[in-house]
Amino acid sequence: MALSKIPTPVRRAPRAGMIRAVATATHARERGHLAVMVVSLAVAVALLAVKFWAWACTGSQAIFSDALESVVNVAASAVALGTLAYAGRPADRDHPFGHGKVEFFAAAFEGGLVFCAALAILWQAALAFRGGTAPTQLDLGLLLTIAAGTANGALGWWLLRYGRRHRSAAIEADGLHVLSDFWTSLGVVVGLLLVRTTGLWWFDPLAAALMGVLLLVTGFGIVRRAAGGLLDEEDPDLLRRVVEQLGRRVRGGIIRIHHLRAIRSGRFHHVSAHVVVPEFWTVQRAHDAAEQLAAEVLRGITGEADIDFHTDPCERAWCRSCDVDACSVRAHAFVQLEPLTVDEAVAPDPHAHARQMGGSAMAAGVDRK
Repeated sequence: MALSKIPTPVRRAPRAGMIRAVATATHARERGHLAVMVVSLAVAVALLAVKFWAWACTGSQAIFSDALESVVNVAASAVALGTLAYAGRPADRDHPFGHGKVEFFAAAFEGGLVFCAALAILWQAALAFRGGTAPTQLDLGLLLTIAAGTANGALGWWLLRYGRRHRSAAIEADGLHVLSDFWTSLGVVVGLLLVRTTGLWWFDPLAAALMGVLLLVTGFGIVRRAAGGLLDEEDPDLLRRVVEQLGRRVRGGIIRIHHLRAIRSGRFHHVSAHVVVPEFWTVQRAHDAAEQLAAEVLRGITGEADIDFHTDPCERAWCRSCDVDACSVRAHAFVQLEPLTVDEAVAPDPHAHARQMGGSAMAAGVDRK
């Protein structure tokens, strides 16, 4: 039986014509994500106490801005902890693609909190410029701020690496936020050192204002990335990795790939594409090849993914780049295998328009007769 351009179902896939390969997170990985956020929350609470102690001792506006940003950090960590518990739920009937996108909501919420904290810091800095006083006990304030900043830097770097390695938007956003807290602490230290060295008190609110501007930029960046995830913005890194895996397997009957779509839903990946196979293959053979391809790509990109492949017959349009030897319908001799690029993979079938035009012309000829 020759392959026709019809769906090829497998494993009772919810949508006909698709071949689905699914990898779900293990319980150990889920517990690992939650443990990371518990650590982040505990450290954030401890550092919040240290910063408010430093503010109470010095009366520094810059230290107050740093402490205010830590309040946001505690709230954001608590939200991220709850979000990860929900995002780890498996797909169900109401949420067939899983719950991973809730991580982008958490990231957007965290970015919004950072942005609001920045506005509050700028407002307090403006008030301090009008009628501020010189901070006191600068040595103690410097010591506490340096200690808190160092801890934040180490925690933020760890969270950012973990979030990117496991592709968790919530943990990555928390890491970026904590790192921004490190930079605010560094700015506070510079401001207090200038006050201590020069005796000019206005360096204190100036440092606070600069940190407020930095937080504005950080908050906007976090919200921007979260919005991109919620709107299914193209993920260039994911596309590159998928095309790299597909390109290695364009041979032996996997003739070409087109109409590739790859998005992130939190730490989950959703990938779909059209796979061109020889038109004389049976439906079963095309099904098996597509299923094997999906499994191999899934192993290659790592992580948790949902891969859907739709098989298309070649219709003798790809003979020059098809290396199948036993082909009884070949229209042209094989020349060479062509490398697969991202631009080609994401584009629609380049031969579809020509076939449609040919069909329209034939129909028009029939009508004239």
